[in-house]
Amino acid sequence: MIYHSLGELEKAHLAYQNAVTNNPELQTPENDQAFFFEAPAIADQEAPSEPSPVKEPKQKKKKEAPSDSQGIVLITGATSGIGRATASAFAQGGYDLILTGRREEKLEDLQEHLQEKFGIKVRILCFDVRDPEEVAENLNELDGAWRQVDILINNAGLAKGLSPIHEGELAHWEAMIDTNLKGLLYVTRIVTPWMVERQKGMVINIGSIAGKDAYSKGNVYCATKFAVDGLTKAMRLDLHQHGIRVSQICPGHVEETEFSLVRFDGDAERAKIYKDFQPLNAADVADIILYMARAPKHVNIQDVVVTSTQQASVHQIDKSGRKD
Repeated sequence: MIYHSLGELEKAHLAYQNAVTNNPELQTPENDQAFFFEAPAIADQEAPSEPSPVKEPKQKKKKEAPSDSQGIVLITGATSGIGRATASAFAQGGYDLILTGRREEKLEDLQEHLQEKFGIKVRILCFDVRDPEEVAENLNELDGAWRQVDILINNAGLAKGLSPIHEGELAHWEAMIDTNLKGLLYVTRIVTPWMVERQKGMVINIGSIAGKDAYSKGNVYCATKFAVDGLTKAMRLDLHQHGIRVSQICPGHVEETEFSLVRFDGDAERAKIYKDFQPLNAADVADIILYMARAPKHVNIQDVVVTSTQQASVHQIDKSGRKD
């Protein structure tokens, strides 16, 4: 303005150019008129046919309308225990769900319950994670938005038997290895390429404190959970450069699951192992999983070990009675 008032139109023109470049909001029709058309000599030499040679400021990209869903979460082994509780926690949080399991009726009941209660979308897939062909066939049926899985929770797992290594049943060993380790791998192999393509996502593996410290007669079960611990670390090394977080949670004893009933082949009396102490419940674990998932995208909570207060370690449990 000073140059303009002094009649130094060339300097005024150049100063205006610099000012608009740094502060685009200064460019107005009135200013263009003042600094170009009142200096015809300058305009003839430097200005193009358009009123102003100043570059237009970049237009901001319009943000897409936000979706009602917080994202899509795929949970294996969703019909009971930690899987079911986790499905409820994420549904309450506004996430759409893909739930898998072997019991179709339970999946359908859970689907109906979550959709009615929380108003979210739920897709169910009935298959056995131990069968790679079933895994591939069912997951590859997902299309469109359902392939945009934001969080994969590898929850399906089990324990079978409680025998010393020299008395263990091969069928029990195979069931644990096929479910806890190979099943996790089969599902992960299908889903993670979708995340890599989008350059974002999260994998949460359900481990166990039995994957941190072995216990007597836990042999093969402990081995599978030690494998999950190592696999989680290796997966993180493979996927972190693609913007994918990889985490695990390792709970101690958890009530409200079918874990002990399955371990003892349906023997309800042998499965009553929690009467003398207060273990975690499935909702406790689910709440932590939801917290891990909701951390900012630049935050990866790599590993969480959680027990009830009365369980100090794999081996040490206060069994003096339940504490209020």
